[in-house]
Amino acid sequence: MKTRRQFLNHSSLVWAAAATRTAAAQGPAAPRPQQAPDADWYDRPMRWFQLAFVEDDPGNYNPAFWLDYFRRIHADAACLSAGGCVAFYPTKVPFHYRSKYMGNSDPFGEMVAGCRKLGMNVIARTDPHAAHQDVFDAHPDWIAVDAEGKKRRHWADPSLWVTCALGPYNFRFMTDVTLEIVRTYKIDGIFSNRWSGSGMCYCESCKYLFHEYCEKDLPRTNNPQDPTRRQYILWREGRLFDLWRLWDTEIKKINPHAAFLANAGGGALSDLDMKTIGDLAPTLFADRQARHGLMPPWANGKNGKEYAATMDNKPIGGIVSVGVEEAYRWKDSVQSGDEIRLWMADGAAHNLRPWITKFNAKPIDKRWLPVVENFYNWHYKNERYLRNTKSLADVAIVYSQQSAAYYGHSVEDHALGYYQALVEARIPFDMVHDLLLDEDHLARYRTLILPNIAALSERQCKQLTDYVRNGGSLVATHETSLYDEWGARRKDFGLAELFGAAYQGKVDKELHNSYLNIEKPHPLTKGLENATRIINGVNWVHVRATSPLPANPLTFVPSYPDLPMEEVFTLVPHTDTPAVYAREFGKGRVAYFPFDLDRTFWEVLAPDHGLLLKNAVAWAHRGEQPVTVTGKGMLDVSLWQQKGSLTVHMVNLTNPMMMKGPVRELIPSPPQRVTLRLPHGMKAARLLVSNTKPVARAVNTTVTFEIPPIELHEVLAIDLE
Repeated sequence: MKTRRQFLNHSSLVWAAAATRTAAAQGPAAPRPQQAPDADWYDRPMRWFQLAFVEDDPGNYNPAFWLDYFRRIHADAACLSAGGCVAFYPTKVPFHYRSKYMGNSDPFGEMVAGCRKLGMNVIARTDPHAAHQDVFDAHPDWIAVDAEGKKRRHWADPSLWVTCALGPYNFRFMTDVTLEIVRTYKIDGIFSNRWSGSGMCYCESCKYLFHEYCEKDLPRTNNPQDPTRRQYILWREGRLFDLWRLWDTEIKKINPHAAFLANAGGGALSDLDMKTIGDLAPTLFADRQARHGLMPPWANGKNGKEYAATMDNKPIGGIVSVGVEEAYRWKDSVQSGDEIRLWMADGAAHNLRPWITKFNAKPIDKRWLPVVENFYNWHYKNERYLRNTKSLADVAIVYSQQSAAYYGHSVEDHALGYYQALVEARIPFDMVHDLLLDEDHLARYRTLILPNIAALSERQCKQLTDYVRNGGSLVATHETSLYDEWGARRKDFGLAELFGAAYQGKVDKELHNSYLNIEKPHPLTKGLENATRIINGVNWVHVRATSPLPANPLTFVPSYPDLPMEEVFTLVPHTDTPAVYAREFGKGRVAYFPFDLDRTFWEVLAPDHGLLLKNAVAWAHRGEQPVTVTGKGMLDVSLWQQKGSLTVHMVNLTNPMMMKGPVRELIPSPPQRVTLRLPHGMKAARLLVSNTKPVARAVNTTVTFEIPPIELHEVLAIDLE
């Protein structure tokens, strides 16, 4: 069977010819303008602002207000609404609906000209996911169709129709729109929102194209183990990447220094391959705009790390909405000021360049304006310490899109649990994409964490085995490597040699009232010596040791009745069944937990589980972290290198609303102590938020800094000799 990567490459070749034919149908390209001087402009902007028009903005908003605000906040790039569902410029493309409030004006062009006078880069926002009635009447084949064969009205506005992303609407009509905008306004790129579709489409175009691809009918199931569904996932992904390449190629014929900048990507749950996105995109914008539901504030930084895993140090903007992001879509309301500050600060701590999004150019609630202005001015003042060249973390969490797509079970909760544990432990760490496990990408890391990375190919398993054999360490949980890259269960773990454990053909689900015994003292159970017994996870993989274990510090206690209360006692208080397989392998170390320790930690946040997760990294890592931050409170810590300097970011998450925003007030942390070893001598050090010099004490190349209480965040900047 071909690997998933081979199928993706095949898909790209299949659709390259179709994309070329589509491009040719557009007619000859306009003459190329003279080469712009800023060919590599993508790395220049540090502070973005997106102004997203609504249809009645033309004639009802004040462009001078926004241009003055952009100047005051030192915004150096803007994303402005141009067209797609609604055109905000005098378009000549047939069926490109113009705002009925526009008259003879050109609100998009007016804002582009104003931003250019401020020296800003400008990209145009398009949104092709919905169309008006005239499009439906003239081109019903452009409209998405549901599984029952009905044309899809828009779920939020029934006067509109949902478009098909994979057929002629995008490949022809939106190509014309895109090229008209680029030709007319000489912008730096097209940022397209909701360009990849709104769920599965059963239109005639999709049915024909899919059948041409694999000679099958469109699937009627979401089961990734269904062969047709698997083909569909790959076909859709290939089709969208060809659309991406088509738009980018045609844009570059007009302006070689512009690009298609898709609103796409993310972590394991992203439906487009992040490795391919990293190859295509000169820059990306991480679109996790604000907290909603039970989301911690470090989720913004997590999003940045996921994007960075495949972007090879290309710039990444972190999209921040001043509005509320709950499911009820209160788009004209705003977040609390401190919540906006917290979200921006955690993004900046993890190398996201802030991008503020404002929907509706008529500011109704203006309380957010000074909040963003203050943060952006601080960011501008300290820009040279925020142009990071690399992360200095030597721990990384692996995330796996193929596990999310084909394994068939949730993988995100495992990653969230381990992420939370590392934040609590104040361990700086990156994230690694599972298709980038080669030596070049892993050499910088001393420890890798695999939170139930269930679906791994033979090649990936070999890469991980070689990594440990050559001196890296690995921590893995639950069903890691028990499935191949297509989500088919193996007879044994792909990493059985590393784990020193063999699969016994059974996984217990939803264990109740099961425990773990703490046996002899061991670094993995440090801090639990007096516990005797702690709660178990919920899902348990039956395994057996394939070689003698050096130690057995944690053992399994089977479930027993939890009612009636008189019967809540175990008849089996002790077993020899290991709950962790900790061993040396080659030059490295491996700790494998055959249960969902990380996922259960995320569900119940038991401190004992967090301690086990932290201890596993400490034991595997065999040495100190590159920076340690000690003191009370919850801090998200990162360590970065710039040209001639290092920075330690500390985001204060100590707040009763940490796990359910928005925050009501900021509660300063107690003083902290930062210790790190410098690669060169120190010229100077300062705290960028409080704008003070920290007390420092040096012993050889190790320096300790005393940090005063942190309200929201602090950045220790060290200039190197």
